[in-house]
Parts: sequence; C-alpha cells; structure tokens
Amino acid sequence: MRFDIVTLFPAIFDGYLTQSLLNKAIQRGLVEIHRHDLRNWSNDPKHHKIDDRPFGGGPGMLIQVQPTVECVEEVERDCELPTRRILLTPQGKKLDQRLAEDLAMSPRLMLLCGRYEGFDQRVMDILEPEEISVGDFVLNGGEVAAMIVVDAVVRLIPGVLGDELSHFDDSFSRGNRMLEFPQYTRPREYRGHSVPEVLLEGDHQRIAAWRSAASRARTAERRGDLLNDSRDAETE
Repeated sequence: MRFDIVTLFPAIFDGYLTQSLLNKAIQRGLVEIHRHDLRNWSNDPKHHKIDDRPFGGGPGMLIQVQPTVECVEEVERDCELPTRRILLTPQGKKLDQRLAEDLAMSPRLMLLCGRYEGFDQRVMDILEPEEISVGDFVLNGGEVAAMIVVDAVVRLIPGVLGDELSHFDDSFSRGNRMLEFPQYTRPREYRGHSVPEVLLEGDHQRIAAWRSAASRARTAERRGDLLNDSRDAETE
C-alpha cells in the first residue's frame, strides 16, 4: 500500500517512520510512504511562499490553491495506482474503525495536511478529496492527524502484524460495538491483584464466555452509547 503525504513540514515524520511495526512494514515492502513538501510547488522562487491572506479579511493565513492542486496532480502522475484523496480537517467525517478498514482496502492514499486557517476552498472544489477528522478538536496542523490515519490503516494490511488475527478482537473492529475485554499476563498476583481464575483453567469455552461478558460490562460502564447504537442498528 502506498501513502503520499502532502505537507509543509515533512521532517515532522522522521522519527515516526523509523519506529516499531511501521518501520518493519516499510522495510518489508508492505507499505510505501512518500512525503511531498508543498513548498516545492510554490510560484515564489525566492521565498517559496504557499500561503496568503484571505479575501474579505479575517485572522490567519490560507494555503493557496495553485501549489496544492499542482502538487497533487503531479504526484499522482508519478504512480499508476488509483489514488484516494484525503484532506485532514476538523470539519470532516470522523475517523472510526469502520472507516479505517475501508481505507485499508485502497491501494493508495493521498493525505493532505493543512496548516494555518486551512486551504483555499478551491482546493476542495477542484480536487474533491474526502474530508476526514480525527476528533472534535483543533490541531496546529494535519501532520499528527495524518499519522493517526496511517497508524490505524497500516496495522490492517495483511502481513504487518505478527498475528494476522490479532486485530480482530480490537475494540470497534469488523463492526464490533464492544470495548475489548481485560487482559492479563504474568505474574498471577501483584500487590493483591490476581488474575481471574477462569483464565488459568484452560477451558476455552468458559474463557470465551467470560471475555464476552467482561467486554459487555466494560462497554456498559464506559461507553453505554455504543450498546444503544447497537440496539438501534438491530431495529432498523
């Protein structure tokens, strides 16, 4: 799978791309991540300026339409894979596990990282990207949001995780509306807190039942809205 990240600050990704499972996936050729400095498409040869004041006044600056559109079009021509354009913005559709699973089916994602007050509206009008938000809050730029999208998607690509089934029981995976059950490892007892006996008995049927009940109880306690959403879906 290929990611193309359009950003004003490509160096922000330096550490992120060299760590953990993502780095291993890149080394094994399962994932390609290409960063593109938007300033390289500026019409200002001296200062490489890509932002300007908004017409009509107001605070802040906007990323200009010309460098953004020309960058995306040129980068897309470099590779024959069909591109799914994603613009990271708090105004977009909220990222959830179902959307991450959908994105993971695409061979190529183009992630547009905004800064300042965002993009000139004509970027959206001309490129028609999908607009995605990682939450109801505002970041300094789209780079951290892009990392979240990459992280959520990459782990779903076959071969990236050591155990191909390890993400199946994750909260929200495959339409699951339950939070994940509690898990334990050694030692069996620590500071008066013991591992539930059912997990030590080797009875897989009882363990599965315990985990299902624990998952539902945790969801009811922490995210009762998920249970309500599940019931609503069943009645539709």
